[in-house]
Amino acid sequence: MRKMAFLIFYTIVLTVYGVVNYYIYTRGMQALPAGSVIKGWFPYVFWGFVATYVAGRTLENFYLSAGSDLLVWIGSFWLAAMLYFFLAVVIVDLLRLINYLVPYYPRFVVANFDQVKLWLFYGVTGVVLVTIIAGHINTRNPVVRNLEINLAKNGNGLTELNAVLMSDIHLGTLIGNGHFEKIVNKVSKLNPDIIFLAGDILDEDLEPVLRQNIGETLRELKAPLGVFAVMGNHEYIGGADPAYEYLKSHGLIMIRDSVVKVKDSFYIIGREDRDKKRFSGRERKPLKELVGMADPRYPLILLDHQPYYLEEAAKLGVDVQFSGHTHHGQLWPLNFITSAIYTISYGYGKIGNMHAYVSNGVGTWGPPVRVGNRPEIVNVKIRFGDG
Repeated sequence: MRKMAFLIFYTIVLTVYGVVNYYIYTRGMQALPAGSVIKGWFPYVFWGFVATYVAGRTLENFYLSAGSDLLVWIGSFWLAAMLYFFLAVVIVDLLRLINYLVPYYPRFVVANFDQVKLWLFYGVTGVVLVTIIAGHINTRNPVVRNLEINLAKNGNGLTELNAVLMSDIHLGTLIGNGHFEKIVNKVSKLNPDIIFLAGDILDEDLEPVLRQNIGETLRELKAPLGVFAVMGNHEYIGGADPAYEYLKSHGLIMIRDSVVKVKDSFYIIGREDRDKKRFSGRERKPLKELVGMADPRYPLILLDHQPYYLEEAAKLGVDVQFSGHTHHGQLWPLNFITSAIYTISYGYGKIGNMHAYVSNGVGTWGPPVRVGNRPEIVNVKIRFGDG
Protein backbone atom coordinates (compact mmCIF):
# COMPACT_ATOMS: atom_id res chain seq x y z
CA MET A 1 0.00 0.00 0.00
CA ARG A 2 2.79 2.43 0.93
CA LYS A 3 4.71 1.56 -2.25
CA MET A 4 1.62 2.26 -4.32
CA ALA A 5 1.15 5.62 -2.54
CA PHE A 6 4.77 6.54 -3.29
CA LEU A 7 4.35 5.48 -6.92
CA ILE A 8 1.24 7.59 -7.34
CA PHE A 9 2.89 10.58 -5.62
CA TYR A 10 6.03 10.50 -7.77
CA THR A 11 3.99 9.92 -10.93
CA ILE A 12 2.00 13.08 -10.21
CA VAL A 13 5.17 15.06 -9.39
CA LEU A 14 6.98 13.95 -12.55
CA THR A 15 3.90 14.65 -14.67
CA VAL A 16 3.60 18.21 -13.34
CA TYR A 17 7.37 18.66 -13.74
CA GLY A 18 7.18 17.54 -17.36
CA VAL A 19 4.14 19.67 -18.24
CA VAL A 20 5.60 22.85 -16.70
CA ASN A 21 8.90 22.36 -18.49
CA TYR A 22 7.18 21.65 -21.80
CA TYR A 23 5.21 24.89 -21.45
CA ILE A 24 8.44 26.84 -20.86
CA TYR A 25 10.15 25.01 -23.74
CA THR A 26 7.43 25.77 -26.30
CA ARG A 27 7.44 29.46 -25.41
CA GLY A 28 11.25 29.53 -25.62
CA MET A 29 11.20 27.95 -29.07
CA GLN A 30 8.56 30.41 -30.24
CA ALA A 31 10.74 33.32 -29.14
CA LEU A 32 13.75 32.18 -31.19
CA PRO A 33 14.09 33.09 -34.89
CA ALA A 34 13.55 30.26 -37.38
CA GLY A 35 16.79 28.83 -38.68
CA SER A 36 18.98 30.45 -36.02
CA VAL A 37 21.90 28.55 -34.47
CA ILE A 38 20.46 29.04 -30.98
CA LYS A 39 17.17 27.45 -31.99
CA GLY A 40 19.11 24.44 -33.26
CA TRP A 41 20.85 23.64 -29.97
CA PHE A 42 18.20 25.02 -27.59
CA PRO A 43 16.20 21.73 -27.32
CA TYR A 44 19.30 19.74 -26.33
CA VAL A 45 20.42 22.24 -23.69
CA PHE A 46 16.92 22.76 -22.31
CA TRP A 47 15.96 19.10 -21.94
CA GLY A 48 19.44 18.33 -20.69
CA PHE A 49 18.86 20.69 -17.77
CA VAL A 50 15.40 19.24 -17.20
CA ALA A 51 16.78 15.69 -16.99
CA THR A 52 19.70 16.40 -14.63
CA TYR A 53 17.82 16.45 -11.32
CA VAL A 54 15.89 13.25 -11.94
CA ALA A 55 19.01 11.57 -13.33
CA GLY A 56 21.16 12.70 -10.40
CA ARG A 57 18.70 11.58 -7.71
CA THR A 58 18.24 8.24 -9.49
CA LEU A 59 21.97 7.68 -9.96
CA GLU A 60 22.87 8.41 -6.35
CA ASN A 61 20.56 5.59 -5.26
CA PHE A 62 22.77 3.16 -7.20
CA TYR A 63 26.19 4.82 -7.35
CA LEU A 64 26.87 7.83 -5.15
CA SER A 65 29.75 9.68 -6.77
CA ALA A 66 31.06 13.03 -7.96
CA GLY A 67 29.03 12.46 -11.12
CA SER A 68 25.75 12.05 -9.26
CA ASP A 69 26.62 15.09 -7.12
CA LEU A 70 27.20 17.20 -10.24
CA LEU A 71 23.88 16.16 -11.75
CA VAL A 72 22.01 16.91 -8.50
CA TRP A 73 23.66 20.33 -8.22
CA ILE A 74 22.83 21.31 -11.80
CA GLY A 75 19.33 19.91 -11.52
CA SER A 76 18.71 21.68 -8.22
CA PHE A 77 19.61 25.04 -9.73
CA TRP A 78 17.31 24.22 -12.62
CA LEU A 79 14.38 23.76 -10.20
CA ALA A 80 14.74 27.38 -9.13
CA ALA A 81 15.26 28.57 -12.70
CA MET A 82 12.18 26.62 -13.79
CA LEU A 83 10.01 28.47 -11.26
CA TYR A 84 11.10 31.90 -12.47
CA PHE A 85 10.98 30.99 -16.17
CA PHE A 86 7.45 29.67 -15.57
CA LEU A 87 6.36 32.89 -13.82
CA ALA A 88 7.88 34.99 -16.61
CA VAL A 89 6.16 32.99 -19.34
CA VAL A 90 2.80 33.19 -17.52
CA ILE A 91 3.14 36.98 -17.21
CA VAL A 92 4.03 37.33 -20.90
CA ASP A 93 1.10 35.13 -21.91
CA LEU A 94 -1.27 37.18 -19.76
CA LEU A 95 -0.04 40.35 -21.46
CA ARG A 96 -0.58 38.70 -24.84
CA LEU A 97 -4.11 37.69 -23.85
CA ILE A 98 -4.94 41.23 -22.74
CA ASN A 99 -3.57 42.58 -26.02
CA TYR A 100 -5.69 40.07 -27.95
CA LEU A 101 -8.82 41.27 -26.16
CA VAL A 102 -7.89 44.96 -26.02
CA PRO A 103 -5.00 45.77 -28.38
CA TYR A 104 -2.52 48.03 -26.63
CA TYR A 105 0.92 47.03 -28.00
CA PRO A 106 2.85 50.10 -29.22
CA ARG A 107 3.37 50.36 -32.97
CA PHE A 108 7.09 49.70 -32.53
CA VAL A 109 6.38 46.35 -30.85
CA VAL A 110 3.91 45.30 -33.56
CA ALA A 111 6.31 46.26 -36.35
CA ASN A 112 9.28 44.45 -34.78
CA PHE A 113 7.49 41.60 -33.01
CA ASP A 114 10.03 38.88 -33.83
CA GLN A 115 12.91 41.04 -32.60
CA VAL A 116 11.01 41.96 -29.42
CA LYS A 117 10.40 38.25 -28.70
CA LEU A 118 14.15 37.60 -29.01
CA TRP A 119 14.95 40.51 -26.69
CA LEU A 120 12.46 39.11 -24.20
CA PHE A 121 14.15 35.71 -24.44
CA TYR A 122 17.55 37.18 -23.64
CA GLY A 123 16.18 39.56 -21.02
CA VAL A 124 14.22 36.94 -19.09
CA THR A 125 17.16 34.51 -19.24
CA GLY A 126 19.49 37.19 -17.89
CA VAL A 127 17.17 38.18 -15.06
CA VAL A 128 16.62 34.54 -14.03
CA LEU A 129 20.37 33.86 -14.10
CA VAL A 130 21.13 36.88 -11.90
CA THR A 131 18.30 35.91 -9.52
CA ILE A 132 19.65 32.36 -9.15
CA ILE A 133 23.23 33.54 -8.54
CA ALA A 134 22.12 36.13 -5.97
CA GLY A 135 19.83 33.59 -4.31
CA HIS A 136 22.65 31.08 -4.02
CA ILE A 137 25.00 33.64 -2.48
CA ASN A 138 22.19 34.39 -0.03
CA THR A 139 21.96 30.70 1.01
CA ARG A 140 25.66 30.59 1.82
CA ASN A 141 25.45 33.49 4.26
CA PRO A 142 23.00 32.80 7.10
CA VAL A 143 22.24 35.64 9.48
CA VAL A 144 21.87 35.56 13.27
CA ARG A 145 18.42 36.70 14.42
CA ASN A 146 17.94 37.84 18.00
CA LEU A 147 14.77 37.03 19.91
CA GLU A 148 13.80 37.78 23.51
CA ILE A 149 11.08 35.85 25.32
CA ASN A 150 9.92 36.73 28.82
CA LEU A 151 8.06 34.03 30.74
CA ALA A 152 6.07 34.59 33.91
CA LYS A 153 6.87 31.10 35.16
CA ASN A 154 9.79 30.69 37.52
CA GLY A 155 12.78 28.63 36.39
CA ASN A 156 13.50 27.24 39.86
CA GLY A 157 16.57 29.42 40.29
CA LEU A 158 17.36 29.75 36.58
CA THR A 159 16.67 33.34 35.55
CA GLU A 160 17.87 33.39 31.93
CA LEU A 161 18.60 30.93 29.16
CA ASN A 162 20.81 31.73 26.18
CA ALA A 163 19.49 29.36 23.51
CA VAL A 164 20.17 28.79 19.83
CA LEU A 165 17.40 27.55 17.56
CA MET A 166 18.04 26.06 14.14
CA SER A 167 15.81 24.13 11.80
CA ASP A 168 15.90 22.64 8.31
CA ILE A 169 19.65 22.26 7.90
CA HIS A 170 19.10 19.51 5.29
CA LEU A 171 22.57 18.04 5.54
CA GLY A 172 23.52 16.03 2.48
CA THR A 173 24.71 16.61 -1.07
CA LEU A 174 23.83 20.31 -1.28
CA ILE A 175 24.41 21.36 2.33
CA GLY A 176 27.72 19.61 2.81
CA ASN A 177 30.37 19.52 5.46
CA GLY A 178 32.17 22.69 4.37
CA HIS A 179 29.11 24.90 4.63
CA PHE A 180 27.94 23.20 7.82
CA GLU A 181 31.30 23.91 9.49
CA LYS A 182 30.68 27.63 8.90
CA ILE A 183 27.23 27.32 10.48
CA VAL A 184 28.67 25.52 13.52
CA ASN A 185 31.32 28.22 13.92
CA LYS A 186 28.63 30.92 13.95
CA VAL A 187 26.71 29.00 16.61
CA SER A 188 29.82 28.53 18.77
CA LYS A 189 30.43 32.29 18.84
CA LEU A 190 27.02 32.76 20.46
CA ASN A 191 28.09 30.68 23.51
CA PRO A 192 24.66 29.06 23.91
CA ASP A 193 23.54 27.39 27.13
CA ILE A 194 21.38 25.05 25.07
CA ILE A 195 20.75 24.30 21.40
CA PHE A 196 17.40 23.38 19.87
CA LEU A 197 17.22 21.68 16.45
CA ALA A 198 13.64 21.71 15.18
CA GLY A 199 13.81 18.89 12.62
CA ASP A 200 14.96 18.21 9.05
CA ILE A 201 18.56 18.02 10.15
CA LEU A 202 19.19 15.55 7.34
CA ASP A 203 18.11 15.86 3.72
CA GLU A 204 16.49 12.47 3.15
CA ASP A 205 19.40 10.21 2.15
CA LEU A 206 21.95 9.33 4.80
CA GLU A 207 24.64 8.16 2.35
CA PRO A 208 25.94 11.65 1.37
CA VAL A 209 26.20 12.47 5.10
CA LEU A 210 28.18 9.29 5.79
CA ARG A 211 30.46 9.87 2.82
CA GLN A 212 31.36 13.39 4.02
CA ASN A 213 31.53 12.26 7.67
CA ILE A 214 29.32 15.22 8.62
CA GLY A 215 28.63 13.54 11.95
CA GLU A 216 32.02 14.66 13.24
CA THR A 217 31.02 18.26 12.57
CA LEU A 218 27.70 17.62 14.32
CA ARG A 219 29.72 16.72 17.42
CA GLU A 220 31.11 20.27 17.39
CA LEU A 221 27.64 21.62 18.19
CA LYS A 222 28.10 21.96 21.93
CA ALA A 223 26.24 23.59 24.78
CA PRO A 224 26.46 23.02 28.58
CA LEU A 225 22.83 21.91 28.87
CA GLY A 226 22.89 19.86 25.68
CA VAL A 227 21.84 19.83 22.04
CA PHE A 228 18.20 18.72 21.79
CA ALA A 229 16.56 17.73 18.51
CA VAL A 230 13.36 16.32 17.07
CA MET A 231 12.68 14.42 13.88
CA GLY A 232 11.38 16.19 10.78
CA ASN A 233 9.56 14.84 7.77
CA HIS A 234 12.84 14.47 5.87
CA GLU A 235 14.28 12.17 8.51
CA TYR A 236 11.22 10.01 7.88
CA ILE A 237 11.54 10.22 4.09
CA GLY A 238 15.12 8.95 4.27
CA GLY A 239 14.43 6.37 7.00
CA ALA A 240 13.57 7.43 10.54
CA ASP A 241 15.42 4.74 12.49
CA PRO A 242 18.80 5.03 10.69
CA ALA A 243 18.55 8.83 10.90
CA TYR A 244 17.75 8.67 14.62
CA GLU A 245 20.64 6.32 15.37
CA TYR A 246 23.09 8.42 13.38
CA LEU A 247 22.10 11.71 14.99
CA LYS A 248 22.00 10.21 18.47
CA SER A 249 25.43 8.60 18.03
CA HIS A 250 26.92 11.97 17.05
CA GLY A 251 25.97 13.94 20.15
CA LEU A 252 22.36 15.00 19.70
CA ILE A 253 19.75 14.31 22.36
CA MET A 254 16.84 13.11 20.25
CA ILE A 255 13.41 13.59 21.84
CA ARG A 256 10.82 11.33 20.21
CA ASP A 257 7.35 11.79 21.65
CA SER A 258 8.80 12.23 25.11
CA VAL A 259 9.57 14.85 27.72
CA VAL A 260 12.91 15.87 29.24
CA LYS A 261 13.37 17.96 32.39
CA VAL A 262 16.46 20.16 32.17
CA LYS A 263 18.39 21.33 35.23
CA ASP A 264 15.25 20.96 37.35
CA SER A 265 14.19 24.26 35.76
CA PHE A 266 12.10 23.64 32.63
CA TYR A 267 10.74 20.89 30.41
CA ILE A 268 11.39 20.19 26.74
CA ILE A 269 8.58 18.36 24.97
CA GLY A 270 9.71 16.74 21.74
CA ARG A 271 7.11 15.57 19.23
CA GLU A 272 7.55 13.09 16.44
CA ASP A 273 6.93 14.62 13.05
CA ARG A 274 3.39 15.01 11.78
CA ASP A 275 4.23 12.77 8.80
CA LYS A 276 5.16 9.81 11.00
CA LYS A 277 1.95 7.99 10.13
CA ARG A 278 2.43 8.51 6.40
CA PHE A 279 5.89 6.95 6.43
CA SER A 280 5.65 4.41 9.25
CA GLY A 281 1.94 3.66 9.53
CA ARG A 282 2.02 4.55 13.24
CA GLU A 283 0.45 7.56 14.93
CA ARG A 284 2.50 9.95 17.02
CA LYS A 285 1.38 10.51 20.61
CA PRO A 286 -1.32 13.12 21.19
CA LEU A 287 0.08 16.43 22.39
CA LYS A 288 -2.24 16.31 25.40
CA GLU A 289 -0.58 13.08 26.53
CA LEU A 290 2.90 14.58 26.19
CA VAL A 291 1.99 17.76 28.06
CA GLY A 292 0.52 15.57 30.79
CA MET A 293 3.97 14.04 31.37
CA ALA A 294 5.33 17.42 32.53
CA ASP A 295 4.72 19.46 35.67
CA PRO A 296 2.81 22.56 34.47
CA ARG A 297 4.33 24.67 37.25
CA TYR A 298 7.57 24.66 35.24
CA PRO A 299 8.10 26.36 31.86
CA LEU A 300 7.17 24.04 28.99
CA ILE A 301 9.12 24.33 25.73
CA LEU A 302 7.73 22.37 22.77
CA LEU A 303 9.78 21.29 19.74
CA ASP A 304 7.51 20.30 16.85
CA HIS A 305 8.91 20.40 13.32
CA GLN A 306 5.73 21.37 11.48
CA PRO A 307 3.89 24.41 12.91
CA TYR A 308 0.36 23.06 12.68
CA TYR A 309 -2.23 23.43 15.44
CA LEU A 310 -0.43 26.15 17.39
CA GLU A 311 -3.73 26.97 19.04
CA GLU A 312 -3.94 23.45 20.51
CA ALA A 313 -0.50 23.77 22.08
CA ALA A 314 -1.43 27.15 23.57
CA LYS A 315 -4.66 25.78 25.08
CA LEU A 316 -2.77 22.87 26.65
CA GLY A 317 -0.46 25.25 28.53
CA VAL A 318 2.70 25.14 26.42
CA ASP A 319 4.75 28.27 27.10
CA VAL A 320 7.04 28.28 24.05
CA GLN A 321 6.87 26.40 20.75
CA PHE A 322 9.76 26.23 18.29
CA SER A 323 9.14 24.93 14.76
CA GLY A 324 10.52 25.06 11.25
CA HIS A 325 9.51 23.23 8.07
CA THR A 326 7.97 26.09 6.09
CA HIS A 327 11.23 27.66 4.78
CA HIS A 328 8.81 30.60 4.44
CA GLY A 329 8.44 29.44 0.86
CA GLN A 330 12.24 29.65 0.27
CA LEU A 331 11.65 31.11 -3.20
CA TRP A 332 9.53 34.22 -3.59
CA PRO A 333 6.56 34.28 -4.22
CA LEU A 334 5.98 30.85 -2.65
CA ASN A 335 5.93 32.57 0.75
CA PHE A 336 2.39 33.69 -0.04
CA ILE A 337 1.37 30.02 -0.20
CA THR A 338 3.00 29.09 3.12
CA SER A 339 1.51 32.20 4.73
CA ALA A 340 -1.93 31.01 3.64
CA ILE A 341 -1.35 27.50 5.02
CA TYR A 342 0.17 28.21 8.44
CA THR A 343 -0.94 30.46 11.28
CA ILE A 344 2.70 31.57 11.43
CA SER A 345 4.74 30.89 8.30
CA TYR A 346 7.82 32.65 9.64
CA GLY A 347 8.98 34.51 12.71
CA TYR A 348 7.58 35.29 16.13
CA GLY A 349 3.96 35.31 17.18
CA LYS A 350 1.93 34.92 20.32
CA ILE A 351 -1.01 32.52 20.46
CA GLY A 352 -2.89 33.16 23.70
CA ASN A 353 -0.20 33.02 26.38
CA MET A 354 2.14 30.90 24.25
CA HIS A 355 5.18 32.33 22.52
CA ALA A 356 5.80 30.74 19.12
CA TYR A 357 8.71 31.05 16.71
CA VAL A 358 8.76 29.42 13.29
CA SER A 359 12.22 29.50 11.73
CA ASN A 360 12.56 29.64 7.97
CA GLY A 361 15.61 27.39 8.32
CA VAL A 362 19.35 27.66 7.99
CA GLY A 363 19.63 25.35 4.99
CA THR A 364 17.65 24.72 1.82
CA TRP A 365 15.66 21.92 0.25
CA GLY A 366 15.68 21.34 -3.49
CA PRO A 367 17.32 24.42 -5.04
CA PRO A 368 20.34 25.74 -3.10
CA VAL A 369 18.73 29.13 -3.57
CA ARG A 370 16.75 31.50 -1.35
CA VAL A 371 14.94 34.51 -2.76
CA GLY A 372 12.97 36.85 -0.53
CA ASN A 373 14.28 35.63 2.85
CA ARG A 374 17.58 34.96 4.56
CA PRO A 375 18.65 31.63 6.09
CA GLU A 376 18.93 32.09 9.83
CA ILE A 377 20.37 31.01 13.14
CA VAL A 378 18.10 32.25 15.95
CA ASN A 379 19.70 33.39 19.20
CA VAL A 380 16.88 33.24 21.77
CA LYS A 381 17.19 34.85 25.19
CA ILE A 382 14.52 33.32 27.46
CA ARG A 383 13.97 35.05 30.79
CA PHE A 384 12.10 33.23 33.56
CA GLY A 385 9.97 34.77 36.26
CA ASP A 386 9.58 38.04 34.37
CA GLY A 387 5.95 38.82 34.52
